[in-house]
Amino acid sequence: MQVIDLGDIHLHYEDRGPADGQPIVFANSLGTDFRLWDKIVPRLQPGLRIVRYDKRGHGLSACPPGPYAMGALVRDAERLIEALDIRDCIFVGLSIGGMIAQGLAAKRPDLVKAVVLSNTAAKIGTREIWEERIAAVRKGGIEAIADTVLERWFSAGFRQGPEFLGWRAMLTRTPLEGYVGCSAAIAGTDFYTTTAALAQPVLGIGGDLDGSTPPDLVRETAELAPNGRFELIRGAGHLPCVERPDEYAAILGRFIAEVTA
Repeated sequence: MQVIDLGDIHLHYEDRGPADGQPIVFANSLGTDFRLWDKIVPRLQPGLRIVRYDKRGHGLSACPPGPYAMGALVRDAERLIEALDIRDCIFVGLSIGGMIAQGLAAKRPDLVKAVVLSNTAAKIGTREIWEERIAAVRKGGIEAIADTVLERWFSAGFRQGPEFLGWRAMLTRTPLEGYVGCSAAIAGTDFYTTTAALAQPVLGIGGDLDGSTPPDLVRETAELAPNGRFELIRGAGHLPCVERPDEYAAILGRFIAEVTA
């Protein structure tokens, strides 16, 4: 187990691969931990330095009381990358992880050479929608919203399989303060202007069945950036890296090859 103490927070992370390999940093979605990328990491080309981490309030990282600000989540990623002596990483973020990616790429272009915005947007929902969700979770726990959330996450076929039960357990076992803290960060974030100014190559990835960040929204966000483009994965919802790992890894692998050529 790898844990780093950043002073005001400790983060659980994994750092594997050669120290001099091209670094790829993965940031996961709301209600998941870094196991979100379990199917992708072994499908990528050898020789990469792969870093995954649990954002604050998730997995085995610390869970301070909420609400959290997006700036704090960006700063956590920034300090982790600096502490691991990483430069010029390709930052892959899904959902809230993609928001962190947008903020970090704008703040620290010296740390981030390219960005993958998976199933995310410059702005996700409205403050009112997130406040309603936070209130529902405060009242009834994550279990109260789990079925609705999971319908947006996964296709109907995937929800019939046994693996789905593990993802449901991961969501409902997320610390309540971590879930509502990160929900508050999403509610307060609008990166339209920020993302439109990104100079790095940007790849958007969407699932055609995504009920949380529909593919047109992901496409719009990726194409805000001057060097942005978009890829669609069919038959997948909000977590195509789980439902369609071969396609996802192939798209990601091509992008890595392009930006490191």
